Amino acid sequence: MTDIPLSTWAAMAEIIGAGSIITGLLVVLFQIRQFRVQQRNAVAINLAQTFYSPDLAQALSLMQNVPDGISLAEIRARGPEYEQAAITVCTSFETMGLLVHEKIAPMGLVLDLAGGIVSTMSRKLARWQEDLREEQQQPSWGEWFEWLGDQARAIKHEQPPAHIRLDQGAGGS
Repeated sequence: MTDIPLSTWAAMAEIIGAGSIITGLLVVLFQIRQFRVQQRNAVAINLAQTFYSPDLAQALSLMQNVPDGISLAEIRARGPEYEQAAITVCTSFETMGLLVHEKIAPMGLVLDLAGGIVSTMSRKLARWQEDLREEQQQPSWGEWFEWLGDQARAIKHEQPPAHIRLDQGAGGS
């Protein structure tokens, strides 16, 4: 055959095997990274689609005109459409808050999509939530909406809105 000893062939086979294992691990790591990017993009698309909901748009339209800290009684006095709007706003942003907390959706993405709205709506509906929690004897009602609102207010006060921040960046170039 050839003059290469069997031990050399065995060593070459081990090197090739180790190289195959390393290549396989690198491919797996790359695929995991790609999967995470795809998952993040899917979450972003789903979150963005939330804002195409006619129900949420109608609810936000009604709620933007209520004063900050409106109570449960005041919401009910305005009619059932206002109470439904408050529930729609709360439950929509409740879902977003939980997705952020569980690190399924990045905070930055959610705040870029809805930070100002969440901040405003949670401020307007804070008293309503407290009243509803007491009435329903359910202290966790809207907890993730409240949490997301608190986060949004804190972060939004640290940095200027995108339209100002981006204009400043473009002017400085």
